[in-house]
Amino acid sequence: MIAACFLGFVALMTAVVVLLSARYRSGQIAFGILAALCAWFIYVGVLGYLGVIANTAIFPPGIALIFVPVVVFLVLFIVRVGSSAGARVALAFPLWVLIGTQAFRIGVELFIHQLWINGLVPKMLTFAGANVDIYIGASAPVIAWLSMRGWWGQRLALLWNILGLLSLANVVTRAILAAPGPLHLIHAEVPNRMIGTFPFMFIPGFFVPLAVVLHVLAIRSIVSHARTAQTPPSRTSTIGDKGLR
Repeated sequence: MIAACFLGFVALMTAVVVLLSARYRSGQIAFGILAALCAWFIYVGVLGYLGVIANTAIFPPGIALIFVPVVVFLVLFIVRVGSSAGARVALAFPLWVLIGTQAFRIGVELFIHQLWINGLVPKMLTFAGANVDIYIGASAPVIAWLSMRGWWGQRLALLWNILGLLSLANVVTRAILAAPGPLHLIHAEVPNRMIGTFPFMFIPGFFVPLAVVLHVLAIRSIVSHARTAQTPPSRTSTIGDKGLR
């Protein structure tokens, strides 16, 4: 039952991503994102279903087949967003949309909590343990509203996004170190079997990178707005304005 609900949640968030891309970018870009996500879901889903991701006897360990592509994608994405073209992409989406969408993390944390009850993850990976990510998701609607209240709201949103990235770094690091394999350095009451269990490997394979992408776009948008506000009008524009008056 929980697996079916989780797959439904994955489908829902995929639809949200595609619809937002179509609304604020273009239908062609949205179709490309949908095609890429479907291909990625098939790749991760097949490996997870066949037990390859959970296999620690192979080299590299099965978990690397998810994390290496995700890390490469995020590095390339961050470099891309740092360019002028990336700024246009970030500014295409309203800041409140980028922040408010992070509320999906509430659902993710509720699923992780249920996985702890089922014995698939240690308590420290839940909001009952050392994972504070649910508070990032719960505060997302409030921060989204405050981000529209002027420069102070955007500064608060910038701080919130940085804290959100730190929260992700905390839980991802713990999840990797608690998972079976060569990096199993944290020995909790149970190992983290979530990553190798179908369909919950979509948490690190989809929801974690989605959260990072939203944070990076939001930070880029805030920085771009701040730079625009601080840029003084050119001398030519000032003379032209005086001429018009």
